[in-house]
Amino acid sequence: QVQLVQSGGGLVQPGGSLRLSCAASRIIFATYTMAWYRQAPGKERELVATILSTGTTNYADSVKGRFTISRDNAKRTVDLQMNSLKPEDTAIYYCNAAFGPTTKWGQGTQVIVSS
Repeated sequence: QVQLVQSGGGLVQPGGSLRLSCAASRIIFATYTMAWYRQAPGKERELVATILSTGTTNYADSVKGRFTISRDNAKRTVDLQMNSLKPEDTAIYYCNAAFGPTTKWGQGTQVIVSS
């Protein structure tokens, strides 16, 4: 089974920054599209950012200019750098790996933006 293990997250004040990381095993990491999703209480899961095997990135309008997704194929990791955080960014964040019909998820990590 593919394993995605997340780290990072926590409590941060509005305007602050956090960095989330996701480490993958048992996949040919370099061939997968990697992504970050988030889900706030009472809301549906939302796609935050994607990064293709080529390095091409895409972002939700709500985070564009504030978040940066990156990958290191040698280390088998994908990161999400979150700057200028807002209270509406509060959610559980999930790492995702996809290749064709195959989709795998990390365990999720809580991000709380509050003063």
